Amino acid sequence: MGRKIFSACNACQNLRRLSKTFEDKKFHLKNLIQDKGRLENFSLKLDGFFYDFSKQRVDDILLNELFDLAGETRAKNSFSDMASGKIVNITENRAALHTAARDFTHDNIALDDLDVMPEIKRVNKQIQYFSKKVHNNELQGSTGKSFTDAVVIGIGGSYLGCKFVYTALKHNIDPLVNLHFLPNVDIDNFGQTIKAIDPETCLWIVISKSYTTTETMANLSQTLLFLKNNHLDPLKHLVTITAKDSPGDHPSNAGLGVFHMFDFIGGRYSVTSAVGGLPLSLAFGFDVFSRFLKGCHDMDLHALNAPEEKNIPLTAALISIWNSNFLHYPAQAIIPYSSALSKLVPHVQQLSMESLGKTITSDGKIIDHQTGVIIFGEPGTNAQHSFFQLAHQGSPFPIEFIGVVKPVYNKDQAKSKGVYNHQELWANMIAQAKALAIGKDNDNKAKYFTGNRPSSTILINDLTPESIGLLLGFYEAKTIYEGFILGVNPFDQFGVELGKVLASDIRDQIRKKNDDETYDLNSLDSATKFYLDTLFKGSL
Repeated sequence: MGRKIFSACNACQNLRRLSKTFEDKKFHLKNLIQDKGRLENFSLKLDGFFYDFSKQRVDDILLNELFDLAGETRAKNSFSDMASGKIVNITENRAALHTAARDFTHDNIALDDLDVMPEIKRVNKQIQYFSKKVHNNELQGSTGKSFTDAVVIGIGGSYLGCKFVYTALKHNIDPLVNLHFLPNVDIDNFGQTIKAIDPETCLWIVISKSYTTTETMANLSQTLLFLKNNHLDPLKHLVTITAKDSPGDHPSNAGLGVFHMFDFIGGRYSVTSAVGGLPLSLAFGFDVFSRFLKGCHDMDLHALNAPEEKNIPLTAALISIWNSNFLHYPAQAIIPYSSALSKLVPHVQQLSMESLGKTITSDGKIIDHQTGVIIFGEPGTNAQHSFFQLAHQGSPFPIEFIGVVKPVYNKDQAKSKGVYNHQELWANMIAQAKALAIGKDNDNKAKYFTGNRPSSTILINDLTPESIGLLLGFYEAKTIYEGFILGVNPFDQFGVELGKVLASDIRDQIRKKNDDETYDLNSLDSATKFYLDTLFKGSL
């Protein structure tokens, strides 16, 4: 059976019809969740990972149609093609082999008849060797001092995933080298970063596949000036992560070493490559990074091999599509009930919105259905005191709650109202999902809650590298499955280009002003002229 276009699938027609029936009161979540077998029948489990979708607006008939949709769009076949090295990034004529970067089972993964695994293993060995030399004080800065800190210079996929994993793991494992992140070209970002480090004991990690990314190159120039002003040799304080044969791969830019990125791994999927591997290995050691890779690999194997009705990321992707395309929710919140996971949402924002925010199909046809949704969130219970008024009584949106079973802190703990802090956290997480589902009747309309607001709950055991790997792998696989089912390419991102092109023209006018060349602001539109005039004057 060939793959069908999303909107032409028989399952889509049936789902549209079923969505009307879900307007009936008997399909209100307060009624659906009364079924004693609801949790057991509408949840899935993988060792160390639990996915509860019992509070989503679905039933058995609906689920069967969703799985038919997955079959008609050949989602699992596409995922298998991706993992085996076939060209799935059609618009850029590339494979998407991020799963190979954490593959522990295959000795050979061919791309254009060339095995990619030797190069992946070579880079990992290089990371292991380099990080060990730093930890053993065999590599030192200009003044002979050991490295205590490292600054990651990179934007978007060059830092978001790594920052999420670092923030999560440092709650459980004390860093050997403290990481800092310099993504933004905002000079105040640089100013705050250098306040937190000692120039003599800081390593700077420059991450750019092309070695031309405007923000990264601007921050590199600022870093070189900073090192010069502190009388430090850049070659003893810089390392580079870039594509083979890019300008950054030249010996003059190498610094203490060059670690290669691969054309077949996109930025937002790159945390298990050298992009995350080098910083995380410096922070925690290569063994910890390997444990994280193992968690990712376990989820990859599940996503690849589990049958559709048992497949966690595929089921989550189908429910997301049901919510956006058939129940017409425009957004989704992710609420981790763990402060250690505070940087998960910014990573998933890019992962999902850059992958799915498309207006054409993979084969170039205009889309007539909903693709990506707005992703946002904040750790609980903070979120409850922020935007949960809207969640409960305003325009509804699905929520994904995330709980960690075992906290890291195990010292003496006080009770408040008879419970410990972690128990209070879980009481809130459980209650919020239930309250969204059932609502509350009240004659005072200001205190009336409609309920019928869908949510899922994800549980991981702990904040170990393996658990964080499972969580990262889940969101990657879920996003990819959504893309394949919706018929979009989840690996390109042409939508980020137009603003960059326009910025280049404006930058040229600013450069002329800085270099005392002839420039003509009157040739610009009135709004651009106003903003540049204000910038040059330095005040409103």
